[in-house]
Amino acid sequence: MNGFQKFESEKFASKYISGLKMIRKIQLRDKEQWEKLYKGYADFYKVEMNNKILQTVWNWLHDENHAVDGLVYEIDGNIVGLAHYRRMPSPLRGQDIGFLDDLFVDPKHRGQKIGEKLINKMKEISKSKGWNLVRWITRDDNVRAKSLYDRIAEKTNWDVYELK
Repeated sequence: MNGFQKFESEKFASKYISGLKMIRKIQLRDKEQWEKLYKGYADFYKVEMNNKILQTVWNWLHDENHAVDGLVYEIDGNIVGLAHYRRMPSPLRGQDIGFLDDLFVDPKHRGQKIGEKLINKMKEISKSKGWNLVRWITRDDNVRAKSLYDRIAEKTNWDVYELK
C-alpha cells in the first residue's frame, strides 16, 4: 500500500467507522477544540483564563525546544481529553522524571476510562524516555479524579507549597 492509498484508507476509516478512538500527539489542527477543553479545565479549577495564556500554552505545545508537550484523546475526530506533560529533573534520584501538568476530560465523556488511558499512555512515554516515573498533583476536593489516581498510582506523603 503506497502513502496515498494509506491516506485514503485512513480518511475513509475516520469518516465512516463510528467510534474511532485514539490517543495522539496534539496537532496544529486541534487548536479550536483544544482551547474549548483547556478553558473547561481552567473553569473546573476556577482559574482565570485569557487569550494570552491560551496562546502561550499553545505555542509551548508546538515548540520543539520547550519542555511542555501534549496528548489528546480523540473520538470520531473530536478532541475529548487532553494531557500536558514535561520532563522534570529529580536531583535526589539523579535522573529525569515525567511531570503531568494538566489532565482533563470533557464532562460529557467521563466514565469511559479516558483519563486512565491518557495516564497509561504517559506511563509508556515515561518508560520510553527513561523517566520511569510520572508525578502529578491534584486539588484536594477533586474526588472523582482522586478515586482514579488512588487506584492506579501511589499517593505520596509530600505537601505542595507555592511562594509568590
